[in-house]
Amino acid sequence: MSEPVIESMAEVRAHLADVLDRARREDTPTIVTRRGKEEGIVLDIDEYRRLKAIEESAEEAWLSKLVDAARTEDDGTSLSLEEMTAEILRGGA
Repeated sequence: MSEPVIESMAEVRAHLADVLDRARREDTPTIVTRRGKEEGIVLDIDEYRRLKAIEESAEEAWLSKLVDAARTEDDGTSLSLEEMTAEILRGGA
């Protein structure tokens, strides 16, 4: 992936098709700013899917590691993977 281009919202609006083409053809994302603050990013859909898969894989590996640790230290109060995931999503653990 190339270094991102930084453009304002107005610039991106003016040539969105070019921004999308640059992301797809040149593998160059565009960071979109509004009032000088970074607000979002335009990147190729395949790159987004690749990054999402990495994120999901890392999360799955982390949860599996937690389960393995819980099984090793099981004192009868351990949680199932589903229970642990629900607890994490609730903000506990």
